[in-house]
Amino acid sequence: MPGSTKAMGGLTVGGLVMVTAYTVALGSNGWLWFGWAVLGLITLGMVVSHNT
Repeated sequence: MPGSTKAMGGLTVGGLVMVTAYTVALGSNGWLWFGWAVLGLITLGMVVSHNT
């Protein structure tokens, strides 16, 4: 896995932890979850494109 994809994966996991912590502390925010989902899809696209 190239460095940029690995960094993006780390950012995605870190984002999930932050969004989950925010949800637990302050309540759910749909835009945060939407943003994390978009980030996850971009990361998934990078992984798939590097594997082909």
